Amino acid sequence: MRPRAGEGAGRRAFNRALAALPLMSVMSVPAQQPPITRPIPATGERVPVVGLGTWQVFDVAAGSAELVAARATLAAFTAAGGTVVDSSPMYGRSEAVLGDLMAESGARPGLFVATKVWTRGRNEGVAQMRDSMAKLRLEKLDLMQVHNLVDTEAHLATLAGWKKEGRVRLLGLTHYHAGAHRDLEAALVKHRVDVVQVNYSLAEPEAGARLLAACNAAGAAVIVNRPFAEGALFARVRGHVVPEWAKVELGIASWAQFFLKWILGTTAVTVAIPGTRNPQHVADNLGAARGPLPDAAQRERMRAHLASL
Repeated sequence: MRPRAGEGAGRRAFNRALAALPLMSVMSVPAQQPPITRPIPATGERVPVVGLGTWQVFDVAAGSAELVAARATLAAFTAAGGTVVDSSPMYGRSEAVLGDLMAESGARPGLFVATKVWTRGRNEGVAQMRDSMAKLRLEKLDLMQVHNLVDTEAHLATLAGWKKEGRVRLLGLTHYHAGAHRDLEAALVKHRVDVVQVNYSLAEPEAGARLLAACNAAGAAVIVNRPFAEGALFARVRGHVVPEWAKVELGIASWAQFFLKWILGTTAVTVAIPGTRNPQHVADNLGAARGPLPDAAQRERMRAHLASL
């Protein structure tokens, strides 16, 4: 896994403290309070507001030290109360690794598993989705998403049938770039989907202009990808500590929690999915799902503080 660029002092301090404990102790200590949850409008089920992404970080080889780390990360994630895990066939071995780890750990019943279809053509899409479910070792998937709006019409037509048959529970659309937000909004108007996955963060706030509101109006849950803008946010706070007021008012213990709580401060967001293969990072991330979330004034203060650094 690539180190997170410019990881902040707050997160390093958290990591040092957590690393002083035996790994299994870290994973076995129950959280002091359950994570904050939000409902998926289509079903009413509630999911914790911080999940786990698998891009790059679960694309690891069998028998490797990285696989050991991925196993520990999934264990730490479930121990901390996390449930939403997201993958894709474009993520290399990530689906297969996640499937293997869920099977060996018995974690599947407590997880909300999402993946994507990322190819053109109806038959190609069917083949890819079947392959994904085989790798994940699932006969029924919680969420299948059309990745980056590739051949949306064909895949949603297939998935509508799969949903009626009970092979998938929820349908979604995704993109990772602000340049596609208008296309996402147009697709959301044209198609009835349950979930929209989109990039949103203090570094990439564009979805807040209208897309999040459009999702809310359409009754679609929102999954946020790129919550740290691929490490760019950690680079911006290099050498700085989390402001004292954020610790006192919001219980923020690290820059990761600062960035995640800003995202979660808008109720249009259902869950953010930072990717990691580090059990210390995943425990830190889940810390953002506990304690108070910022109101509009506090979110603006957070934005202004970051801009001042």
